[in-house]
Amino acid sequence: MGTLDYKLFEYGRKEMDELSQADKILGAAIQRLGKIDRVIIPDLFTALIHAIVGQLVSVKAAATIWGRMLKHYGAISPQSIAMQNADLIQSCGMTMKKAVCIHNIAVTISQGNFDLDGLHCLSDQQVIHKLSALPGVGRWTAEMLLIHAMERPDVVSWGDLAIRRGMMKLYGLPSISKGQFDTHRSAYSPFGSVASIYLWKISSE
Repeated sequence: MGTLDYKLFEYGRKEMDELSQADKILGAAIQRLGKIDRVIIPDLFTALIHAIVGQLVSVKAAATIWGRMLKHYGAISPQSIAMQNADLIQSCGMTMKKAVCIHNIAVTISQGNFDLDGLHCLSDQQVIHKLSALPGVGRWTAEMLLIHAMERPDVVSWGDLAIRRGMMKLYGLPSISKGQFDTHRSAYSPFGSVASIYLWKISSE
C-alpha cells in the first residue's frame, strides 16, 4: 500500500445520535457542525511515521515536513526510509532526534524485527504497549495510530493538547483535570474516536 492511500474515518448517523444522547452539550455541537470528515492513512507504517512527524509541532509545521518527505521519498515504506541516513531525513525539517527514531524504526521493521500487521489482532492497550517499545513512540503516538490508521472506535487521548483544549471550549472550562477528562471520556464510550474528531474541530474554531 502506498503513501497516498488515504481514506475517511468511517462513522455515521448511529455514532452521532448515540453521542448526542449520551452528552447533550456535545450533541449540540454535532448538530451545529454536521458530519466532519477525518482523513486517515490505512497503511500502518506510513501512519506511524506521520504521527511521529506530528509530535510536539503544529499541524501546519507537520504538514510542511510531511510534504517534503513525500517529495523526497515518494512512497513512505520501511525499505525507502531505511535506505536513507538520519541526516537526509532530518533535512526535511524535523529534529535530529526525531530523524534518528524514524530511521531506526524503519530499519527494525524492514529487517522483520517488528510485526506491524500483527497489531490488528491486539486490543487497544496491547497496541499501545507494543508500539511503545519502539524508539520515539509513546502513548500519544500509539493512540494517533489507533485512530488514524486502525480506525479503532473508542480512543480519546489525554495526551493530545488539542483534544483537551476542545473539551475545555465545549464545556466552558478554564482548565481540565484528568478526572474531569475521564468522566467525559467515559460518557463518549464506545464512540470516543468520533467524539475526538469533533473535539479536534471545536479546538480549531
